[in-house]
Amino acid sequence: MKKILVLVILLGATFGCSQYNEGELTGVQGRKGWFESQPYGMAFIPIGSFNMGPSDQDVSWAMTSYSKTVSVDAFWMDETEITNNEYRQFVYYVRDSIMRRKLGEQIEDFVIAEDQFGNPIDPPILNWETEIDMQNEEHVEILNELYLAEHERFYRRKEFDTRKLMFEYYRVDMQQAAKKSNRYNFDTKEYSGTAINAQGEIMDVEDRSAFVIRDVINIYPDTLCWISDFTYSFNEPYTNMYFWHPSYDNYPVVGISWKQARAFTVWRTQYLNEFLLKAGDGFVQDFRLPSEAEWEYASRGNLDLAMYPWGGMYTRNKEGCFLANFKPLRGNYVDDGGLIAVAVGSYSPNEYGLFDMSGNVAEWTANAFDESAFTFMHDMNPDYRYEALPDDAVSMKRKVIRGGSWKDIGYFLQNGTRSYEFQDSAKSYIGFRCVRSYLGSNN
Repeated sequence: MKKILVLVILLGATFGCSQYNEGELTGVQGRKGWFESQPYGMAFIPIGSFNMGPSDQDVSWAMTSYSKTVSVDAFWMDETEITNNEYRQFVYYVRDSIMRRKLGEQIEDFVIAEDQFGNPIDPPILNWETEIDMQNEEHVEILNELYLAEHERFYRRKEFDTRKLMFEYYRVDMQQAAKKSNRYNFDTKEYSGTAINAQGEIMDVEDRSAFVIRDVINIYPDTLCWISDFTYSFNEPYTNMYFWHPSYDNYPVVGISWKQARAFTVWRTQYLNEFLLKAGDGFVQDFRLPSEAEWEYASRGNLDLAMYPWGGMYTRNKEGCFLANFKPLRGNYVDDGGLIAVAVGSYSPNEYGLFDMSGNVAEWTANAFDESAFTFMHDMNPDYRYEALPDDAVSMKRKVIRGGSWKDIGYFLQNGTRSYEFQDSAKSYIGFRCVRSYLGSNN
């Protein structure tokens, strides 16, 4: 018995001294002085309070908002809208992962089926170290079904079938998990609530997996939106060139639905976290779409009550030049320097260093659209979200868009103007940018 007691004391001294520090309350000894570096291509938006809503009369009598003082936490925001070139990185990643998954069904080198200890990984993960060789006959034969059949090729060239660019991802529905009825009961040691999955089916909550929502979505932009959006308008050249041609690399990506934009934020988070994991660093906050309060706060650039991001009441500067890309005057689209969208950053940024918060393309936000949302949203980090189900009424599938676009009149460029589009719609005048919550305090 004495030997056992001595052993316990020795073990406690060996493993516990660094954690408990002789009985004093010192906290867990982990990494100290961690500092969040600035994400590439993002601007810092400090914590603050502002008057959210219209800064001028409601000329359209839409009555969808009113002035309300709100406060928002600090966050990072993309300096520009997501460009064609940036979104193509997402497309290429999904394409390559599908190709590797297909090759891995027959060639073991393209998947990793065991971990470093020899334990099986089910399902296997992709091996990105093995190169895809399009000169290899075996690789070409396996991948052939991912390309358009010869009778579907418009230009007789071999092209990847974009209908197969399906991105599978998972997200955690925090709103359902936070319901009191869905919490784990420590007395009965079980869950008792119900949750709704992505298909709108009600299911009993048996464990935490009930709040993990699986979604599969095609992520390729709707390049035909240039034609479908405008009747009796010749926009065919944009369908073939706008997304793919290098001359449009730095133009904002369009033809993206709200669901596709959200899928992009999930991929961007996973892409960064995989790198951080390999580097032995900790994860950061998820990338996401901004709430409309965050968007408006960032757009104002610390110029509260300003009508436009540049702070003035007019759309021209003192030299008479237009300050954004929109539809000026009686429809002289080119008077501001562009017929359709222009390259991001073509106009001066606001005080936070953000470009094109007004005009160029309108932008998706995370929020569902409701005419009376301002009356019930909280004044601290205002947020109204609704995960529309397939059988919901059309009005429940509206998402807030902000900023106005190259085809809109000046009213829609105002900081406080809010509008909407349906979450499954992909338009030639709507894009998006990402935000990421700031870790820590910036008082």
